[in-house]
Parts: sequence; C-alpha cells; structure tokens
Amino acid sequence: MDMRMLSFIDRPSPIHRLTGAAKLVCFIILSVVGMSTYDTRILLAMLITGLAVFKLSGIRFREVSFILTFILLFLLLNDLAIFAFAPQQGVGIYSTKHVILQLPGHYSLTMEQLFYEFNITLKYFSVIPFALLFIVTTNPSEFAASVNKIGISYRIAYAIAITLRYIPDIQRDYREIALAQQARGIDLSKKTKFRKRMKNGAAIVIPLIFSSLDRIEVISNGMMLRGFGKKKKRTWYRAQSFTARDYAAIGFCAMLFILSLMLAFQQGGRFYNPFK
Repeated sequence: MDMRMLSFIDRPSPIHRLTGAAKLVCFIILSVVGMSTYDTRILLAMLITGLAVFKLSGIRFREVSFILTFILLFLLLNDLAIFAFAPQQGVGIYSTKHVILQLPGHYSLTMEQLFYEFNITLKYFSVIPFALLFIVTTNPSEFAASVNKIGISYRIAYAIAITLRYIPDIQRDYREIALAQQARGIDLSKKTKFRKRMKNGAAIVIPLIFSSLDRIEVISNGMMLRGFGKKKKRTWYRAQSFTARDYAAIGFCAMLFILSLMLAFQQGGRFYNPFK
C-alpha cells in the first residue's frame, strides 16, 4: 500500500499554490454540477478539465492507484445493480427504445439504458479527479488558515486540518501493526484463503482502533493544556492570501455551473437526449 495514499503530496505546481479555501469552493461548485446534471457534454467537459488539472498538478496516477481501483470496482457493481433492478430506466427517461440485444423479460439491452449508465459512470469520473486533487494537493495547516479567513470558525477549520493530517498516521499505524502481526505468524498474504485473511484482519483492526483512541486522547489533552478555543480568533503560521489565480479558478468553476444551468433550461431538463 502506498503510504501517501489520500494524504498531502507536495509538488511545485500551480494547483498546489492555490489556497485551500479556493480549492474547497471549486470542489463544492463542481460537485453540485456533477450531481445535478446528466448532460453528457457538461460531464465530458468536467472530465477533460479534471484530467488536465490532474496532469498540471504533477500528481502521478500510481500515487492514488489504490483508491482509484476501489472506485472502479464500486462503479462496476453500481452499473450492474442498476441494470439488475431497473433495466429499462433509460427507456423511461429518453422515451425511445433501440434494442441492441434481446434478453428474456424486461432485461433487453437497449442503447438508452447503456447511455443512461454511461452518464451515471461519467458523473462519478467527472468529480473524482477534483476530489482526489483537493485531498492530495492541500496542505492541512494552510487549508485550516484559509477557510478560517473566509468566515468559518477556527475550531472547525482546525478539526478538519487534524482529520486530514490523521489519514497518513492511520496508514502508517496500519502498516506497522500488520508487519508486527505477520512477524507473530498471522498470515495476511494472498496465499491465504479470503475467509481466513478476513478473520486475521481483525488482529489488525482492534489494535488500530486502540492506537487511534490513544492518539486522540494525547492530542485533545495537548490542545486543552495550550488553551485551545479560549480566544475568539487566532493567528496562523501558514496563512495565505487569495491571489488572481484563486479568483480565476473559482470564476471558471462558476462559469461551468452557469453553463450547466443554461443548458438545463434550454433543453427543458437535466438530461441530454441524443435519441430525439
């Protein structure tokens, strides 16, 4: 497992130089667009933009390959479940029926159903790059400082920063406990049967929970001894002011949101229908 999975990865890129607050605003806007529209043109534009921004960030796909593999498996199961429980959903949405493969009952494979499930998959892929980039290109301390500047309580901002910092700690603890358990003869390799591997996994989960609780107690005691939360305001070591690139990024996302609204009103709904 990559120990940097879903944790901050420092790179000298324009995406890293954006403030955490600007990246959060962009991510929220793009998530709203991705969740609200089924317009293939908008979703493809978001996907292309996301891949371009991912390339610009300098983050390599192998550094987030584990979570991408997990998401792909989830999407595959999701598409199969949609077809199993609603095989004619696309026909109902697009009001046409073009059969590709005749199957028993209502399970005939149609172009409309394939297009509908393609859009469902595209909705996830259009947001995933931005979600990953937000996590791996945002320094937790800078993020807490920037969101506090836009009006969010520093207590909430600091809690989010600690959460982001805690992800690599959990990964490190998991790896250390797993190696210790394997040294004691508990086999967690692929050679072991899946059932036995799951059972042996409990030998890692329980110590991981207790070590996490110990760390939480240490951190909370340290914050309490330093008087955290006593004052209404605080200073930040990594505070970063908004620049032109932050406003440009937010403006681009806002334009994409407005475009999705315009297309929705123009075609009378959220769905782009190529079968008309």
